[in-house]
Amino acid sequence: MEYRQLSIEGAWEITPRQFGDDRGLFLEWFKEAPFADAARRSLHLAQANLSVSAAGVVRGIHFADVPPSQAKYVTCPSGAVLDVVVDIRVGSPTFGQWDSVLLDDVDRRAVYLSEGLGHAFMSLEDKSTVVYLCSTGYNPTGEHGVHPLDPAIGIEWPTQARDGSPLTPLLSPKDEEAPTLAEAKEQGLLPTIEAVNSFLASLSA
Repeated sequence: MEYRQLSIEGAWEITPRQFGDDRGLFLEWFKEAPFADAARRSLHLAQANLSVSAAGVVRGIHFADVPPSQAKYVTCPSGAVLDVVVDIRVGSPTFGQWDSVLLDDVDRRAVYLSEGLGHAFMSLEDKSTVVYLCSTGYNPTGEHGVHPLDPAIGIEWPTQARDGSPLTPLLSPKDEEAPTLAEAKEQGLLPTIEAVNSFLASLSA
């Protein structure tokens, strides 16, 4: 496994080694030792999620209250998605910036994002399947969103599907009604970098 830290602190791209023959292939998509070396922590598994999305579907930008927030380890075993990490930590040097990784059934990469970060993805073909390992369970009263098309963030969502056909972003009603980053900050929904760092330090302790 090869870990590459993204431009947003607390997020990594993970590229596995694939072993194939005429029967198919095998890979390890999560392994505790290299994960702990890169992230300097273990990943407590509280919930595992799976979503299947039509081409153009955008899910996110989602985040959870700190503490405990929710760390995610995400991969796409079938299809393709553009996976996006957004720094929503008020006071962070990269606040409002984003980075992305193509997750697909070719390179079979994964993305890890630690607590306090925003997460979104766009499906690049029908029936794209995404699985997430989550550090905490779903908490509807503590989960929030930022509008994924907020021009102040400026995520460069793909305009073409994997087969070359045009893509139009398709959002859920909840995501469509999400505030902009500036509105979420004004409403006090966003975590501060100090709160996130304090919580991460408590995990290390």
